[in-house]
Amino acid sequence: MALKVWIDGRFYDKADAKISVYDHGLLYGDGVFEGIRVYNGRIFQAEAHLRRLFASARAIRLTIPSTPEQLLAAIEQTYKTNGFSDCYIRLIVTRGTGYLGLSPTKCSNPSIIIISDTIALYPPEMYQKGMAVITASVTRTHPNALSPRIKSLNYLNNILAKIEAIDAGVPEAIMLNHEGNVAECTGDNIFIVRNGVVQTPTTADGILEGITRQVIIDLCGRMKIPCVEKTLERQDLYAADECFLTGTAAEVVPVTTIDGRPIGQGVPGPITRQLHDAFHRLVREA
Repeated sequence: MALKVWIDGRFYDKADAKISVYDHGLLYGDGVFEGIRVYNGRIFQAEAHLRRLFASARAIRLTIPSTPEQLLAAIEQTYKTNGFSDCYIRLIVTRGTGYLGLSPTKCSNPSIIIISDTIALYPPEMYQKGMAVITASVTRTHPNALSPRIKSLNYLNNILAKIEAIDAGVPEAIMLNHEGNVAECTGDNIFIVRNGVVQTPTTADGILEGITRQVIIDLCGRMKIPCVEKTLERQDLYAADECFLTGTAAEVVPVTTIDGRPIGQGVPGPITRQLHDAFHRLVREA
């Protein structure tokens, strides 16, 4: 059966799911989105994802033509129509069809797109053995230019850093902010462990407030693992005992090498493994 894509209240076969070439989401990256997971037929952290979507939309002065409750119902309808109980959801809101000019006032109604599909960012062995990453030369977008807290359709900054990672033969790159401090990776948040303390950059360091990032912070609290949000320098990465990344698609994946340097013992550390296992128990809870 062909996958069905929800667009503005109607289902279309995947091959027929299209938007106008005049949509400003395509022409200018003008829109917002969320990546959401469904586990055991339940939308994980639905309220947090929808809250962030609406906050991103407000930040770019985009009015979403549905309520959170209506979007939640549409998401459920989409993955159930496609027969999924475990899947990835891409929820997109574009500015809508307009003209060949920047002004959003020329656009018609915003469009909402909901895709449900499977996803596997990294091979299973990386979760067991860890991954190598690099530090990108591409700087994370300055918050005064476009706040990284907005999950917009404009991902060119991240893509350029991702290309650097691919050129270096690794799957991910760490991005520094305009002050040279650690921000986040191209698609994931970053954590390190030093002397038993879990550490992650603050929102003031130019990061997206990741949903999985917050889940891990909350899990640290429940598990009595010290966890702090603090500004990290590149040296903090190299001196870390452990490192791991978090994201909706990536979940929790250990990092064992940064810029060719082994982190800790060069294998996933005990706290990383504890949090990885605790996260998977959490998403499978009834």
